[in-house]
Amino acid sequence: MSGVRHLTVSEDDDGQRLDRWLKRHVPEIPYILLQKLLRQGQMRVDGKRAKPEMRLKAGQDIRIPPVKERGRPDGKPALSHEETAFIRSLVVYDDGEVLALNKPAGLAVQGGTNTRRHIDGMLDALVNKKGVRPRLVHRLDKDTSGVLLLARSAETARKLGDLFKGREIKKIYWAICSPAPAQLEGTIKAPLVKAGGPDKEKMVVDEEEGKIAVTDFVVLERAMDSAAFVAFWPRTGRTHQIRVHAQLMGASILGDHKYKAVRNPESKKPEADLGALGLSRRLYLHARRLILPHPLRKGHVLDITAPLPPELAAGWKALGFDPSYKADPFEDAKP
Repeated sequence: MSGVRHLTVSEDDDGQRLDRWLKRHVPEIPYILLQKLLRQGQMRVDGKRAKPEMRLKAGQDIRIPPVKERGRPDGKPALSHEETAFIRSLVVYDDGEVLALNKPAGLAVQGGTNTRRHIDGMLDALVNKKGVRPRLVHRLDKDTSGVLLLARSAETARKLGDLFKGREIKKIYWAICSPAPAQLEGTIKAPLVKAGGPDKEKMVVDEEEGKIAVTDFVVLERAMDSAAFVAFWPRTGRTHQIRVHAQLMGASILGDHKYKAVRNPESKKPEADLGALGLSRRLYLHARRLILPHPLRKGHVLDITAPLPPELAAGWKALGFDPSYKADPFEDAKP
């Protein structure tokens, strides 16, 4: 049996039907059981009973009741000692109200089709002294590493959700782009929508149906024209936003095969070769830093940084970039 879980509706899921949201975010629960739990009032939105067709709003709290997980026999510990030690090793900040993890690449935040190992499934190892499980308030892509915020209470989760929705959180991502962008800094505005067809997780630009997506960027260092160390600030929170916007610049994120920029046949710009450099073939995108007002402590600002994982730091060093860069590249930018 898993305990009660609380999930927060992301900006990207604003307007989605509750039943479709549940089917996507809690795939381990059969759809028929989801419908039953809704009828019984065990699934709740902001503490209230809800109907399957209800349209969700960003920042809302979804209560998931305890259910028996598929393939998990009664009596078996929910987590192994190794999993418990692993998830605890990811903690980079915890003040008893706000918790932050340095999520590794390759580990999903929540479960999905064929996804059995994920952050949400290990949060029982991070309960507080009262046995309360932390709550997810936003997501990172599976292939992206870095700062992931969680809340230790319903009030904290609600206020963090409001901060994300109000775009009061400065989110600084680091990436290696290849080839290097033509501009040294700028803002990309391109509305995004999920593509149809078999790859439903792929995002495409759609001026008519897409949701607004805005990303600021600054080139911090260059390795000639072949690659650049770029800082991104996604002002909105769309799925794969930075990756698509980097593709639009003609400077895809290194290791990103899903959003590979179409190369101009006449371009003479070289591209970084991971194989030749002897580097990991992962996505070179990292949620480096979050700067935000503390949700419960008036006047207190949180500034949480996640160090680059070793395989990314190796890439930064191989290209002559500084993996310990300290400055805020968007210090003078307006919120």
